[in-house]
Amino acid sequence: MAIIITDECINCGACEPECPNNAIYEGGAEWSYADGTGLSGVITLLNGSEKDSNEENEPVDMDVYYIVTDKCTECVGFHDEPQCAAVCPVDCCVDDPDHRETEEQLLGKKEFMHL
Repeated sequence: MAIIITDECINCGACEPECPNNAIYEGGAEWSYADGTGLSGVITLLNGSEKDSNEENEPVDMDVYYIVTDKCTECVGFHDEPQCAAVCPVDCCVDDPDHRETEEQLLGKKEFMHL
């Protein structure tokens, strides 16, 4: 599963630099698949659709830091636990019940992004 940041976020920013996939963005900031990954040019996403990896996407949240589900691997393949949750002073980085993934899927996502 991916991690989400709840409304209790105090916008401290402690989580953002800890993410090995650059999946965490400040509220209101646009994001792209290429940010902090090995992706470039037109890519085929794991769901089969094609996308320009450098295309700027709409922010997921305008008010608080957010995590891009398609880039979150729960730090699998990098660390023993999600680093955003480990450093969050208010425990607002939690499992996203709407996005369940197996360890194999998370590792596949990691390998896709970090060629």
